[in-house]
Amino acid sequence: MPLYSILLLSSILVPLTLSFDKKLQFYKQWKYLFPSLIIVALFYITFDIYFTKLGVWGFNPRYHSTIVFFKLPIEEWLFFIIIPYASIFLHDAIVLYFSQFRIRNRLTTYLSVGLILLSFSIVIFNLEKSYTTYIFSLVILVLLFSFFDKSNMMNNYYCTFLVILIPFILVNAILTGSFIAEPVVWYDNTENLGIRILTIPIEDFGYAFSLILFSLLLRDKLKIFSVGLRA
Repeated sequence: MPLYSILLLSSILVPLTLSFDKKLQFYKQWKYLFPSLIIVALFYITFDIYFTKLGVWGFNPRYHSTIVFFKLPIEEWLFFIIIPYASIFLHDAIVLYFSQFRIRNRLTTYLSVGLILLSFSIVIFNLEKSYTTYIFSLVILVLLFSFFDKSNMMNNYYCTFLVILIPFILVNAILTGSFIAEPVVWYDNTENLGIRILTIPIEDFGYAFSLILFSLLLRDKLKIFSVGLRA
């Protein structure tokens, strides 16, 4: 089995199995979660195809399957379902079992506004770097979207994302070349800031932050909409 497939399988195995935990009952979220994952995935995959075509990043055939669509290996398509699923499962589990692991409304607002201003500054001064501009523009847009959320989910998300980063760093470090001979995913460093943690471009952290948050916000919106229809 290709390395990329092994990483995805390892990422989903535990969350999928524990989705039927009697207390969490994460499987009951599927009717809201999967539509949101698919909608968000279609958005991100569109840009993934575009940037792959431009050579902003690419994939090492040594580490992925031979099934490729629009220059993206099948693992890359599945990435946008599996990784957000596993991350949101972890988010929900932490919220359920560690309900006090959250921050206050005011600090949440300060963090969101601060990240928007920081991301805007990075974009303005790096317009020639397509990956940097793309990622930090996404962070801005998703954070602006979060201001329409009235559930205070962001109070939890800023905390749970720190935990989500642990498996993210492990998986993404391998994908970008840590601990293996060549990267699974390579980047044109002229299109990013050139700042890496291990072998992970700093932009990838913004990528994960926006991808998971966008999926969470959309899931909760679909849930509210569904409840409203039944009322």
